[in-house]
Amino acid sequence: MQKGSDLLVKALENEGVDRIFGVPGEENLDFLESLRTSRIELVLTRHEQAAAFMAATHGRLTGRPGVCLATLGPGALNFSTGAAYAHLGAWPMILITGQKPVMSAKQARFQIVDIVASMKPLTKMTRQIVSPAAIPATVRDAFRVAMEERPGPVHLELPEDVAGEEVEDIPVIPVHPLERPIASSAALDRAEAVILAAKRPLVMIGAAGSRPWLTEALSAFVARTRLPFFNTQMGKGAVTGGSNLYMGTAALSEGDYVHEAVARADLIIAIGHDTVEMPPFLMKSSGGPKVIHLSFQSATVEQVYHPDIEVLGDIGASVDALANRLEGRLAADDGMVDLRQKILARLNDRAEEDRFPITPQRVVHDVRAAMPEDGIVCLDNGMYKIWFARNYRTHVANTLLLDNALATMGAGLPSAMMAAMLYPQRRVMAVCGDGGFMMNSQEMETAVRLGLNLVVVILNDSAYGMIRWKQAVDGFEDFGMRFGNPDFVKYAEAYGAKGTRVTAVGDLVPMIEAAFADGGVHVLDVPIDYAENTRVLVDELRNRTPDVGCA
Repeated sequence: MQKGSDLLVKALENEGVDRIFGVPGEENLDFLESLRTSRIELVLTRHEQAAAFMAATHGRLTGRPGVCLATLGPGALNFSTGAAYAHLGAWPMILITGQKPVMSAKQARFQIVDIVASMKPLTKMTRQIVSPAAIPATVRDAFRVAMEERPGPVHLELPEDVAGEEVEDIPVIPVHPLERPIASSAALDRAEAVILAAKRPLVMIGAAGSRPWLTEALSAFVARTRLPFFNTQMGKGAVTGGSNLYMGTAALSEGDYVHEAVARADLIIAIGHDTVEMPPFLMKSSGGPKVIHLSFQSATVEQVYHPDIEVLGDIGASVDALANRLEGRLAADDGMVDLRQKILARLNDRAEEDRFPITPQRVVHDVRAAMPEDGIVCLDNGMYKIWFARNYRTHVANTLLLDNALATMGAGLPSAMMAAMLYPQRRVMAVCGDGGFMMNSQEMETAVRLGLNLVVVILNDSAYGMIRWKQAVDGFEDFGMRFGNPDFVKYAEAYGAKGTRVTAVGDLVPMIEAAFADGGVHVLDVPIDYAENTRVLVDELRNRTPDVGCA
């Protein structure tokens, strides 16, 4: 006779799960034994947070929930940051945690924390499995909720006695396709009229535009309408190919190069904008361009974002319908074309600067030179993210993964590990600051043990550089942000990886090429100089163009 844990594994197999990431504990041993005889691979990590980041990245790249496992109490609480990462990022994932028996309390309150309650604000749904008979329906519902718009994390708690309880054979529930509502004809009519009346329309693609299945539809929309577009940081790469309509990426909320295009526009068509991101532009109560919100769900009205028109429904179907209405009817704005050349010229400024320690612009330039079009770069969070968002041109969807929602440090390495597992034939690179890398650096052992091909670039300035920059912007003294680092070359070697230190500005590209040619896990220690770039960004913010007064 099967146990509750056997039934749970069967239900996960029914959902197409092939890997589970995590750190088991005593309360998971029945589940672990059920996994042992299943076709699901257990990917043992060195910290639960990394397991959650990997599961979230699986959801981000595939559209199917990644699954992670932890024990009760401290292990489950280590999932908190990963759950928030997926919740704000809108990436589907399933978190499974253990718990003491619910029918007895032989260890009293030892290690018991109300994880269901703690996960409530961090997930779309959190539920304790109270009986083996409930498992098939609970798992099917969990995957449905995780994948429905807006996607996100779902938490299931499996008590030890429920996992070990014997149960009659209960059939799993067949997977059914998800259907997304379609925008109304009236909403499409309103949007069509406003776009045709505009003199200088501009498209913005946000985080919800980066769903894996939307690439073809959004790329076709831009190609057919010939509308100039820019993107938020998490919308970067949603349109494939090198397009002469791309105006740039909003790396800041105002005063960035692309905001000259925003200031010129009389209409912004915001496709898939999610206000969890750092605002790509700031709306005011009057003046400036009108805004159309086109997305799966209605806009979250904020002080800085309150659109005039909404087109709600499946984004792919909406942009296809609009392209059918607009194709061949829109006049090109020559001013936007000229402005694009000006913006891109500013982005290319100093990209090949020969100073050492190396500058962020040169890092972006060299990484782009070494990565093929389908190569995947996974960023941690730090000062360099601004320059990658601005300067790194993407030609294939989901090839620059960055987090502009929770914007947590420590996610870069686990995210790259997940990408390397999903796409073993593609080049995958993690770019981390020294601060962010050290927050989950123990996963180097996991990457080596799994035999991954992965290059980790550590940008080394011995400081929390992003906060130092903000300190300077706000006029504070440089204080409290510096630290020491280990010898990263020896650190990599201690885990069985290979380490190399960049000692000249011309070293980076050949070292990246050599690392990928050699295979395995490589760490490149890259000294970086943010000082001049900090001054540039401070000057840009202090002398920025006026706030964009969007109606």
